[in-house]
Amino acid sequence: MHHSGAAAFLNQKGGVGKTTSVVNVGAGLAMLGKRVLIVDLDPQGHLTGFLGIARHEIQRTIYDVLREEVHPREAIIQRDLRARMHVNGREVQLSMALIPASLDFADAEMVLSRATHREFLLKDAIAKIRDDYDHILFDCSPSVGLISTNALVAAQTVFIPVQTEYLALQSLEDLMIKIESVRTELNPGLEVGGLIATRFDGRKLLSRMVAETLRERFGALLLDCMIRDNIALAESPSAGKDIFSYRPRSFGAEDYLNLASEIMDRMASVGEPASPAF
Repeated sequence: MHHSGAAAFLNQKGGVGKTTSVVNVGAGLAMLGKRVLIVDLDPQGHLTGFLGIARHEIQRTIYDVLREEVHPREAIIQRDLRARMHVNGREVQLSMALIPASLDFADAEMVLSRATHREFLLKDAIAKIRDDYDHILFDCSPSVGLISTNALVAAQTVFIPVQTEYLALQSLEDLMIKIESVRTELNPGLEVGGLIATRFDGRKLLSRMVAETLRERFGALLLDCMIRDNIALAESPSAGKDIFSYRPRSFGAEDYLNLASEIMDRMASVGEPASPAF
């Protein structure tokens, strides 16, 4: 039975490049020929806005899906990437699927907390469309509440974007403890796929020191591919595009394609016996 890899992107700190990473890793996986679904789990709807999806385009949201009012397929919006692949001399149009969020999602925690099996709502919903996709990526909100817990229960892997401009080791340790408690109580198969260093600038001492500290503390959990600070990455959301559609020849595109490839390998090895990370 072919099972897609589902991954949650999570950090309780905002502004670390989480949504940027979900959009561009998703697009990178599509560039690598994979069928990708990205799910906006942030009540702010950053991911939905990032891809330039207007309010009138949204018929159904992840909230409707979690309340079991609609089948997940009814909430999916298909987004073509403007980047095209050349396969055997032909251009292939790439696309990515999205389940959007909107502001009505803000009271979701409260409403959903009354549901039975409330931590398993997302897992149950995603099970219905699991085999339609190779990879499903969840963009979590910056808090670790019920919705983020749902993402950790539905995922096999969690990736943690960390900005190399400042380092809050304490909040990372707290996050690891939270992930560990979800693994113990709700999802024994959950693994930390790795930490993604974002906004890396090799010319800045702070950037290098943060990366070094992460490497010392987390070892192989820090992914090799670091996302360099790149103006095209900062501009692309205002254009409503992923980096490959916005500026395919930028550092940002190069880094996210490499990162997508590394993440694909990490997700493929989940469940295989591995050396302990700590």
